[in-house]
Amino acid sequence: MNWTAKLIVHKTEKRIAVYFEKNADLISRIKQVDGARWSQQKVLWHIPDTIENRERFNIAPLSHSLPSMEGIEQIEKFKQWLRSKRYSQSTIATYSEALKSFLVFYREKPVAKITNEDVIIYNNDYILKNNLSASYQNQIVNAIKLFFMTIRETKMEVDKIHRPKRSKVLPNVLSKEEIKLILDAHSNIKHKMMLSMIYSCGLRSGELLALQPVHIDSKRNIVLLKNSKGKKDRIVPLSPKILEMLREYYKVYKPTVYLFEGRTTGLQYDARSLQLIIKQALQKTGITKPVTLHWLRHSYATHLLESGTDLRYIQELLGHNSSKTTEIYTHVSTKSLQQIKSPFDDL
Repeated sequence: MNWTAKLIVHKTEKRIAVYFEKNADLISRIKQVDGARWSQQKVLWHIPDTIENRERFNIAPLSHSLPSMEGIEQIEKFKQWLRSKRYSQSTIATYSEALKSFLVFYREKPVAKITNEDVIIYNNDYILKNNLSASYQNQIVNAIKLFFMTIRETKMEVDKIHRPKRSKVLPNVLSKEEIKLILDAHSNIKHKMMLSMIYSCGLRSGELLALQPVHIDSKRNIVLLKNSKGKKDRIVPLSPKILEMLREYYKVYKPTVYLFEGRTTGLQYDARSLQLIIKQALQKTGITKPVTLHWLRHSYATHLLESGTDLRYIQELLGHNSSKTTEIYTHVSTKSLQQIKSPFDDL
């Protein structure tokens, strides 16, 4: 791994400090850990001190912290297979660490003899016993399924490996009034432009930062998103109002390689600085909700649905593989709910 971790006490709370050289991929990965925070004072990232995070960063791990020699070799082969399939470095690291946890648990058992029953035992005696999350369990299951697809001699029936039941968490959505307040909060045209692009096009923050001037097609009023999540290109419509804003922004900043560059010409804008922009906007507006950049994307999808856009188009615009992922927005759209009259009104 390219990072080290140790236990610390931060503001009277036990935390795990994670140290690594500044790297956009590692920053993106640490942000995916629930409760991850950046300390300006200590100049480091820190995460909650949980069994799951200790296991993830090899702090006070299981009594045997390494798989068997066979397990180590198999993990290396698995990494090579993932690379040949062109999985991202982030996914390779996540899956190989998840597989390692499973093979540590079965370090005394030959890989060829591991069965579906062993996955159930692992889930009960390790995942559930240590109160690890369903999302972490799901990550392990994904890694196990992929790994055993690459093994010739196995007793494992990959299709029968069961995954945990997903908790139905609704996406966080802001009203159009709240969105307007946030987008108008900054007087700095670059900051305003970045937040406006995320909402108006439903972008992930990484997609915004990867944008280049050539990806803006003003003739066709579209934005080309190259190599987005899942290595897919897609196009999204460009609002005429956004195009006008972009022209003003372009005159002032004259970007070269990336549409939004940091202090160094030709380099991408820093992901952490982008997070600060939304935080500063919230402070200026007085909105106390724990809004993140991804809330803007959720709000974009929900507002499209409420204005009558077909769910299939929204799926295309967001770049979702499955329509089931997009269907979650039907549960937060208030258009139909607002037409329902409460029986309380008739009392």
